[in-house]
Formats: sequence, structure tokens, C-alpha cells
Amino acid sequence: MIRFLVDAHLPFRLVRLLREQGYDALHTSELPRGNATSDREINALSLREGRVVATKDGDFAHSLVLEGVPHKLLLVSTGNISNRELEELFLRELNRLVQLLETYRYVELGREAIVAHF
Repeated sequence: MIRFLVDAHLPFRLVRLLREQGYDALHTSELPRGNATSDREINALSLREGRVVATKDGDFAHSLVLEGVPHKLLLVSTGNISNRELEELFLRELNRLVQLLETYRYVELGREAIVAHF
């Protein structure tokens, strides 16, 4: 089963939504250093626990391409979006996202499309 690690750039409400859908999900705010957890620490945890990093931070895409970390990446590329709209988008696309993340290491979620990079 897909396990998520949601970065500080996304709301904790998203973790609640994922948990309600039966997924193992953590938010960086729940880690010992909270939202001050470094990208390096997030990547290490992702590798150690086999977690998909869900984030809006494009730096994770760079580290995935250049260094092979995190374990898997879900990059949210919606631009400015309300929390409610983000939750609705996740609920609507969650099954497809999970299917893609089972095969691909890097998936990008936009308002109009989902792109599986590799």
C-alpha cells in the first residue's frame, strides 16, 4: 500500500483526508522537527519508510532526478488553490494517483491533468 509523507507546503487537512481513505499518511508537522524538517531529512525518511513525498516544492523533483531521492514523489502543481478545492481534487483523483504511484516514481498533479514522469 502507498504510504504518504505530506510536506509543510500542503495543509494537514490533506493528511486527515488520506487517513480517512485508509492510507498511512504523515505530515511534516508531526515529525520531531515539525515543519522545520529539512528536505534532506524528509528524503531520508521517505527512503527508510518507503513513503511518497507529497509536496508543492519543486526542489524535490530536482533531488529525485539528480540524487534519486525521495523514494517517490507526488508534486502538486495546481498553483494557488483553496484547501477545499485541493481536497476535492485529491478525492476525485486519488485512485488514479495511487495506481500511477504504484508504477512510477514521479507523478505530477495539476488542476487539469495528471502526468506520470518516470
